[in-house]
Amino acid sequence: MIPLTLHDVARVTGGRIVPSTDETALVTITGAVVTDSREAGPGGLYVARRGESADGHDYVEAAARQGAAAALTNRPVDALPCVVVEEDPARLSERPDRPPYDAVTRAFAALGREVVDRCTAAGGLRTVGITGSSGKTSTKDLMAQVLQRLGRTLAPEASYNSEVGVPLTVCRLTEETDFLVAEMGASGRGHIAHLTAVAPPQVAVVLNVGSAHLGEFGSREAIGEAKSELVQGLSPGGLAVLNADDTVVSEMRRHADAAGARTVLVGLSPDADVRATDVALDRQGRASFRLHARPVEGGPEATGPEGLPVSLQVVGEHQVGNALAVAAVAAEWGMPWADVADALGAAQPRSRGRMEVTRRPDGVTVVNDAYNANPESMRAALRTLASMRRPEGRTVAVVGGMLELGPDSDAEHARVGALAAELGTDHLVTVGDLARPAGAAYTSGGGAATTHVEDRHVAALLLGQLLGPGDVVLLKSSRDSGLRLLGDELAAVGGHAASAREENA
Repeated sequence: MIPLTLHDVARVTGGRIVPSTDETALVTITGAVVTDSREAGPGGLYVARRGESADGHDYVEAAARQGAAAALTNRPVDALPCVVVEEDPARLSERPDRPPYDAVTRAFAALGREVVDRCTAAGGLRTVGITGSSGKTSTKDLMAQVLQRLGRTLAPEASYNSEVGVPLTVCRLTEETDFLVAEMGASGRGHIAHLTAVAPPQVAVVLNVGSAHLGEFGSREAIGEAKSELVQGLSPGGLAVLNADDTVVSEMRRHADAAGARTVLVGLSPDADVRATDVALDRQGRASFRLHARPVEGGPEATGPEGLPVSLQVVGEHQVGNALAVAAVAAEWGMPWADVADALGAAQPRSRGRMEVTRRPDGVTVVNDAYNANPESMRAALRTLASMRRPEGRTVAVVGGMLELGPDSDAEHARVGALAAELGTDHLVTVGDLARPAGAAYTSGGGAATTHVEDRHVAALLLGQLLGPGDVVLLKSSRDSGLRLLGDELAAVGGHAASAREENA
């Protein structure tokens, strides 16, 4: 964290210092900025947000006991010096052009922007923003590892991609940071625009537009408009890295043109400027391909007609598109193509619950991809499972409900079951009512065996009897369905779970 006095914090947030004394104004934030009082530490700033079930103001005293120097609040709290930002009821009214964020959330955004501006002025910080319906966190992890070869890189922890997560990340910047990787999510219009105001990108990466949050947005086109806010946030001379294989994404080029930014298309399409050919998966579900790049105005040189071989350590064919996006960014910022290929091949899985592979002592392979799910990522996971089939075992897919799909929910779950049957999945286990249509479609499609259970606890009992040596089991669902926890339990059977990172080291 760049040191800031409470006077600085009050100035950029429009708040007032309580108590209002010269001594309090000079209190300096030198530690971490946090929204969880349990993570507060010496010299830090505690941001007292109001959540759905708790009011952060009730935990200011706890933050003080942890050593926090001050708090950002919307009312004075005696336990700590506070910068108080007043609530404006008009700002909380529903408006289509901006999210109804409260005063503390907006002040936190302003504080994050101040840190970004200071770091940019001090050392020329460069920021890449990443969005998409799926793959944001995996791409963020790849991006951070590749850019680290060019300079000091900061990326979010876990999936810090919201109006809270992005400011938390940027407040960890220092004047020595060269690159910021900012993951940006949206569940409504104006959300990504808010995040680009916190961390303005020089490069915008849009991975895909799928069916996640379809129930909230109503259509893929509406989701695409929300995702395009990242491209619209570019300044003249910036770069949009867009998926050539997704027409909703590739058409965002018009927003880049309007912003005076350049565009690079990535994907499998012959139209892509950075593309992959000869894609193949090994028995561990890891993709290899040849990387091709043609010269782009203002960009790096071409790779040559033969391309460059890349063998990824991360699991899933869908990671090829993620890797191409990372490649385009790294090349834009000066990394030679041969070094890009090498860095992609060296990058390891980092985030939990995303194609996390564990080989158990009893010969069962567990693929835990249940951090989140939408129809596109569900299909990608099933295809990866099929590629991991071992001659001596079976493939077992355990699928839970995909949330926020609206009226298309039953049909989308049925498509998952039909694909599982088409791919030859040996046993489909559906967990919870939302997933029932998948089991019916799997049976109609000629699937070998299916079982429905009500929750992950019953699923654990079933799998304990079902799985044997050589079997590969996939856990896939939206986070709130709870299968991620079942995946952790299954991975730990027979001893300490070895992550894909450990296996591939």
